[in-house]
Amino acid sequence: MTNVLILGASGAIARHVIEFLHGNDAINTTLFLRNPAKLRDLNTTGMAIVEGDVTDTAALARAMQGQDLVYANLTGDMEVMARSLLDAMHQTGVKRLIFVTSLGIYDEVPGAFGEWNRREIGAYLPPYRAAADLIEASGLDYTILRPAWLTDRDEVEYETANRNEPFKGTEVSRKSVAAYVITLLRDPAEDIGGNIGLNKPGTDGDKPAFM
Repeated sequence: MTNVLILGASGAIARHVIEFLHGNDAINTTLFLRNPAKLRDLNTTGMAIVEGDVTDTAALARAMQGQDLVYANLTGDMEVMARSLLDAMHQTGVKRLIFVTSLGIYDEVPGAFGEWNRREIGAYLPPYRAAADLIEASGLDYTILRPAWLTDRDEVEYETANRNEPFKGTEVSRKSVAAYVITLLRDPAEDIGGNIGLNKPGTDGDKPAFM
């Protein structure tokens, strides 16, 4: 059995991951978040729920004891949270990490969409890039995810691009990102050291269709 700790468990992508994991007897799940009440509408039967803040390294390390894999889907001060997370992982000896950032942190989005993306979110990307740089230098068995602009479509359809490849497409569903995370939870050896862009095929354009 794989012991998985989910950080930011009330987030929109993480909620899909939790739904996928419900009833999975091969994965033992612990949910870590600041406000457990946000999970009341989800079926979390059999999952442990821990109230805490990722920036509280001591609390995070306590929750991390005995875990095999950490999946982090966070918002806020990404660099500060990444430092606390990495400190806790080094303290506890947990090696496997899945960490969600954003497209555009390497200026890897080409063409008109890349220019639009920089105008829209460029000012918000440096903390995500800093977090990714810390993770890549950590010595951990990481996979960094860089999803395209997110939709709430009820679909699983995605393709991937590596760190040094131009980003493809403009959007992807949150459910698709969750499905990719599930593939890593089921096979933690997959895509170790990967820095993966995720998008829905056929969504190339100057900006996401919903904008």
